[in-house]
Amino acid sequence: MSQRRIAIADDHCLVREVMAHFLRAEMEADVRQASSVGELETLIETEGPFDVILLDLIMPGMTPGLDAISRIKSMNQGGPILLFSGSASPGVIYDALDRGLSGYIEKSQSARSLVNAINFVLAGETYIPMTFRLNAARASINDEKGLSPKEVEVLRCLINGMMNKEIGQSLSVSEVTVKMHVRSICAKLNVKNRTQAAMVGSQFLLA
Repeated sequence: MSQRRIAIADDHCLVREVMAHFLRAEMEADVRQASSVGELETLIETEGPFDVILLDLIMPGMTPGLDAISRIKSMNQGGPILLFSGSASPGVIYDALDRGLSGYIEKSQSARSLVNAINFVLAGETYIPMTFRLNAARASINDEKGLSPKEVEVLRCLINGMMNKEIGQSLSVSEVTVKMHVRSICAKLNVKNRTQAAMVGSQFLLA
């Protein structure tokens, strides 16, 4: 297998250097660096295309509309782009996916996760961390069904088959409070009992 060529675009020098050092050691990759979208585009023109590009979400040249993603992907002959950030909303990431993004990795994830994500997108797959999917699902059910954050927590417990007493102990609330939350959840989800609530909830929280 030929040596993988990876470009890292981040305006923080320390982040770039640490990632580059790790990827060279773990993947024996040929790694290039850029501190802005403009530098990355120049890098692609002079040394590209790259097998994968790691692109910081917030850096010079990254406009709110994420137009740079489509442009960079086109310049890189369609090669995969992995976006990484300390925090990003589901809306932003799914918009980026529509623009050709191949994956998203959170900066709080381990270095090993980064290697796994790179290998995943190199295999033609889309990489989205499970934690992000769960957070997105939680936001979705909160917006669409009107559940409060505490009700979402109770619903997740119902999905896991926990009884009211166990839920109360887990969430540090009384059993009476749990029953109130369960009644409210059933009403908002338009179901008759906790079993049906768990079934409906699993479509959102475990998707």
